[in-house]
Amino acid sequence: MNEVQPQLDELLFSSAECVSVESVEVSDTVVRVEARTTAKRAACPGCGCWSGRIHGSYLRFPRDLPAAGKLVVVSLRVRRFACMESSCPRKTFAEQVPGLTRRFGQRTERLRSTLVSVGLALAGRAGARMTNVFGAPVSRNTLLRLIASLPDPLTSAPRVLGVDEYAQRKGRIYGTVLVDVETRRPVDLLPDREADTLAAWLAARPEVEIVCRDRAPFFAEGATRGAPQALQVADRWHIWHNLGQAAEKCVYQHRGCLRPSPAPPDEPQKEADPAMSSPWPTGHRFAERTRAKHATIHALLAAGHSKRSVARQLGMGLNTILRFSRATTPEELFTDQWQSRATKLDAYKPYLDQRWQEGCTNAWKLWEEIKEQGYPDGYGNVRNYVSRTLRGKPQPVGPRPPSARAVARWILTHPDALAEGDRLQLKAVLANCPEMAALAEHVRFFAHMLTHLQGDQLPTWIEAATATTELPSLRRFAQHLERDLDAVTAGLTQPWNSGVVEGHVNRIKMLKRQMFGRAGFALLRKRVLLP
Repeated sequence: MNEVQPQLDELLFSSAECVSVESVEVSDTVVRVEARTTAKRAACPGCGCWSGRIHGSYLRFPRDLPAAGKLVVVSLRVRRFACMESSCPRKTFAEQVPGLTRRFGQRTERLRSTLVSVGLALAGRAGARMTNVFGAPVSRNTLLRLIASLPDPLTSAPRVLGVDEYAQRKGRIYGTVLVDVETRRPVDLLPDREADTLAAWLAARPEVEIVCRDRAPFFAEGATRGAPQALQVADRWHIWHNLGQAAEKCVYQHRGCLRPSPAPPDEPQKEADPAMSSPWPTGHRFAERTRAKHATIHALLAAGHSKRSVARQLGMGLNTILRFSRATTPEELFTDQWQSRATKLDAYKPYLDQRWQEGCTNAWKLWEEIKEQGYPDGYGNVRNYVSRTLRGKPQPVGPRPPSARAVARWILTHPDALAEGDRLQLKAVLANCPEMAALAEHVRFFAHMLTHLQGDQLPTWIEAATATTELPSLRRFAQHLERDLDAVTAGLTQPWNSGVVEGHVNRIKMLKRQMFGRAGFALLRKRVLLP
């Protein structure tokens, strides 16, 4: 044993000094390592004074990393020293082995660091399953506690700072992520997206020279107040995305140009089916029941039965039989019903009929359009009108016109990157609508300015876009750019952008999904900042 002991000390406790292995016992499931400390003195954790006076000793049993699939338990004899400093409130203290133990620790430092790495990579539930695989099982709450106990990493103030928001609870609670654009590492997480919070963070770090952000007003205000010396750069992707939204609205406002005017019909229209023109069309449960009763009553009367006999056979009142017998068609019985009354939808039915003829068959889309025009009721009435009335009306014969989103995508795509079919369709649309042709010119000029970093031409573009009265959405977009002109000009001139920040926002989404609702701000901040 004396010859093997130095090798065991080096093999088992290479990261710890002053530890001597006395014996190793191996059973079917557990490896028990008996060891003791050999340091002659230790420092008091209260006053820092060194002491060599031994007060006593006791055994600690920290768990270690498994070996060959077996649980490893260290039976470590540590000593208590008496503090010789009279002013120290501690009379005795237990020695700690650097790299092996810590106060109240139930695991060795290397097992603890391994569990922390698993927790940072996989979070609670998945991490707990992984620890079961390599033989050091712990609960998911233990992994989360280990992560929460880690200190924040030491980071220096960045020179180029990226700022963006992330959702802690989508639509309700938002925070702010701050990223060093040069090192591509997260710097900090803020619990909200208020201008005051960002301004206070920036005021404590005057080293920030450039702030990359989107055009959100709270970020603009916070950066202006907290870092007035910094250059604010609006992100180019967000600017292009906002332009795309404005272009789609412009195309939608001129959607009538997407479908050619229908040719007049060569043949006269056939007389409408009374069942289709009734307020209760085919398929309505009340209409079908009334038609069935009407057919049965008239069949019995045609067979020679009297009205009283028909009433007794069908279990109906005589007055009901008389009313059905007088009606030559079931549609005559649908008068004075609730659906014949005036409704709030009547004023919008001509518009719905027109949009139906233009090719819009989506009831939800139609409801959104008339809602913008002032329709006060819900979606159900529009859905019923579409399914009961408009579904039976013929639509213009011909190819389906392209959607506003498709045309906007064609306009926003470089002409050389368009497919041949899309290019021909876009050419036909632009030839049919001068407003869309003007929109395409504005978009292409802006795209050239953005890709070639020619921000000095932005005032010229804004002046031209503001003068277009036929494209109100594009005009509003240009007016909004004027409110943040300096940051937008810098974004179209400087090479910096917020792409790395968007990547960390996606990473935060992944981390939140891993934690299954346990991702409170403190725990989420640890997982984002720690590598």
